[in-house]
Amino acid sequence: MKGKRLEWVDVARGIGIIAVVAAHVWTRGPVRDALYSFHMPLFFLLSGALTRPQPAARFAWRQVTGQMRPYFAFLILLILADQIIEPLKSNRPIFTHWPHDLIPILLGGTWLRGPYTIFWFVPCLMAGRILFNALLSRWPEPREGRWAMVAGGSLLAAYGLGWATDISPLGLLTVPMAFFLLWAGAAWQRTRWRPWMAVPLLIFAMGGLGGLFPTLNMKAGDYGWPLLSILSAIATSILIFRLSPAVPRLFARPLIGLGQASLVIMYLHVAFIHYLTPYLSKPWLFAIALLVPYILWRLIRRSPWAHRLFL
Repeated sequence: MKGKRLEWVDVARGIGIIAVVAAHVWTRGPVRDALYSFHMPLFFLLSGALTRPQPAARFAWRQVTGQMRPYFAFLILLILADQIIEPLKSNRPIFTHWPHDLIPILLGGTWLRGPYTIFWFVPCLMAGRILFNALLSRWPEPREGRWAMVAGGSLLAAYGLGWATDISPLGLLTVPMAFFLLWAGAAWQRTRWRPWMAVPLLIFAMGGLGGLFPTLNMKAGDYGWPLLSILSAIATSILIFRLSPAVPRLFARPLIGLGQASLVIMYLHVAFIHYLTPYLSKPWLFAIALLVPYILWRLIRRSPWAHRLFL
């Protein structure tokens, strides 16, 4: 059962990372809108579904040391690459005013654009997980009434902050919504599946996938229509989770590989799209942005020092 569980998790991650890369390649039209209706919430929900209570202080320390090391390693790598690539294209690098540019680099989130635009995600997920685990370690049953009150308050805070500002150091603007999605994922994982649940899930999912509800831009704190857009994202993600164990082995194997490499793909794919967009068609951009980071992930795993630094 453990092996099967891990396989469906990686299949779901694989589907999610394909959606993320595709949404950053095809940036307009119904395909983009369908993908933006669920692609980032899926990762928060999946993380919540896999969360089990752990001692709060130890968990927080492990999260900070384990997540921020590769965060800064990939960020420095891309900054160095930009210093080389942009002059070769007769352009100025994104960061040119040293040491003043250290401030926006350290602030991250809103201040990181272009090839670094996805770097809001990991600090946001990390902070959300630390807060969620701190409460889960005290209240281990997320379906209790007091959890609904806390999660509802977090959801209201998410909408309030999103309406008030789009400034987000280290992606922290999105932490209240991340907390809500982590709770929703944990509550779903502990709820017994009933066949009738597929009907409301399909209705809400089609509202987002079909373009009826406005899409999400979690980095900017834009969550579409209150409740409806985020419920659509939850519904689509849960349906993907339910279908992931049933994916035929022929298709599951590549999805498992992409799912295992999803964090490296998340960090690197935007850079390939950013630098190659003037020269390649969108299908080529999609293939390169997905497969080259996957190959790099396989190479990183083979090197002990690279593994410690980037994974």
